[in-house]
Amino acid sequence: MRLFECGSLVPGCDWHTRAENDAEIVRRAVEHMRNTHGETVIRENMIENIKARIANESEAPAH
Repeated sequence: MRLFECGSLVPGCDWHTRAENDAEIVRRAVEHMRNTHGETVIRENMIENIKARIANESEAPAH
C-alpha cells in the first residue's frame, strides 16, 4: 500500500490518502489540491513534488 500525506507538501494539512498505486494517489492528491487548497492550475512540478512524497506505508514515519 502506498501513502501520501499532504502535510509533507502543505505544512499544517492533515489530509492523507492510501492506494495500491501511485497514479491513484496522484489523482486523489490533485483533486485535494484543487478542492481544499484552491489550486486552479496543477503544474508539472507539483505533480513531481507529490510523486516524490509518496512512500510505502510500512516505511512512512509513525505519528
